[in-house]
Amino acid sequence: MPATPTSDFFTAYDAVLAKWPHGTTHHDIATPYGTTHVHSYGPHNGPPVLLLPGGGATSTVWYATAAHLGHTHRVHATDLMGEPGRSVPSDRPLKTAADLTHWLDTLLDGLGLHTAALVGHSYGAWIALRHALTAPDRVHRLVLLDPTNCFTGFSPRYLLRALPMLLRPTPGRNRSFMEWETDGTPLDPDWVRLDGLTADFPTTRPVTGPRPTPAELRGLTPPTLLLLAERSKAHDIRKLATRARALAPKLETATLPDATHHTLPIAAPEEMNARIAQFLNG
Repeated sequence: MPATPTSDFFTAYDAVLAKWPHGTTHHDIATPYGTTHVHSYGPHNGPPVLLLPGGGATSTVWYATAAHLGHTHRVHATDLMGEPGRSVPSDRPLKTAADLTHWLDTLLDGLGLHTAALVGHSYGAWIALRHALTAPDRVHRLVLLDPTNCFTGFSPRYLLRALPMLLRPTPGRNRSFMEWETDGTPLDPDWVRLDGLTADFPTTRPVTGPRPTPAELRGLTPPTLLLLAERSKAHDIRKLATRARALAPKLETATLPDATHHTLPIAAPEEMNARIAQFLNG
């Protein structure tokens, strides 16, 4: 794996970022774990919402969601620390779930926010849920998009197909895995190219702590919306929904028709952004 990301990666990154709505601004927020890159859009006095992408996806994937929510909210999307993107880790690595919570706390502080709504997809949903369980006073509302390792584990079939890509990532393996999981869904070609190039991006080992315990989930206090991809191959959404409702009975659940795990949020049905906006405005 190269020591530094290639210029091709950043060219592809900027091609997807160009799809964000006019008026988007970009910031580098200093945290103890490095400089966190953030894109912001929407009225400055709007209720704040922070978007956390899935592992390897980068903040750029949220352009349609930002455009939709930005009518009423101040939207911030971040590149995860240690993941592909423009965030730059420091010599102090993220090692634990407590570190992730501290990182998010300092990121919110850097944005001048005491509290915000959190919207996370996949691994980003795990980070958002962990923050809501640890620092509920800083999470106004919580949206979990096809979350992984939050209520149930991964499908063995999904892990088996992902294994070659995880052991030795290449653009071809990334593309093959994405084609399998999205199952013919038309995807933004600029994002597909960017996703392939993440295979060559130097990353740090992600924090993948344990699944929240039943006791922790029963104590979830922020209002929460769980949106599941109908054709997700990452997990069994029926088992996931059943367990989530049993452990957190106040949470709202809905299924997004025809969506797969990796079509969110880049090729999500229009219903996704409408449901998120309705929930955040509730």
